[in-house]
Amino acid sequence: MLRRLAAGGMGSAPVLQAMGAVERHHFVDSGLANQAYEDTSLPIGFGQTISKPSVVARMIELLLAAPGARTDGLGRVLEIGTGCGYQAAVLARVAREVYSIERLRGLHERARANLRSLRLANVHLIFGDGMLGFASGAPYAGILAAAGGAAVPTAWCEQLAIGGRLVAPVADASGRQSLLVIDRSAQGFTQSVLESVHFVPLKSGIG
Repeated sequence: MLRRLAAGGMGSAPVLQAMGAVERHHFVDSGLANQAYEDTSLPIGFGQTISKPSVVARMIELLLAAPGARTDGLGRVLEIGTGCGYQAAVLARVAREVYSIERLRGLHERARANLRSLRLANVHLIFGDGMLGFASGAPYAGILAAAGGAAVPTAWCEQLAIGGRLVAPVADASGRQSLLVIDRSAQGFTQSVLESVHFVPLKSGIG
């Protein structure tokens, strides 16, 4: 998997090291373990998926490349959509602290079980509505979203630190998604639209 990521253009050593430190098969059903290291998304139940390794690596690479990012890694990060906990485990290797919020109780509990054996003291799992972010942990040096809507919720931007970066999929009028990068400076926000992606829809509420 790491060789494939590097061959695909992933040149960030911290990202490759973090990806190599987390066993992806640990986060999928045993029947799918033989596909765990392929560059594909896989079902994790509840109508959700675990993102492709290349997409996880790309989004974390973008966070690390933020204009205000520290040279020794990220500070506090918020993940919207814990899913099975895989991306949170990777983030834990490049960030000082990770807050990860999930709106589906079944997935929240599954992520908790998946992460328990890894003993990641810097990962905090929250059951709640990701559309609201998590104000108690703000401000964040980075915010990553694993679901895409028509717009980025205002709460996420408000919880982003000066010098911080937000990376999220956003859908256009036709429903096609692209990665949106939002940087916050003392002067305000700047946006960049990058490559096409495909994520599950962003939803409000808990279930």
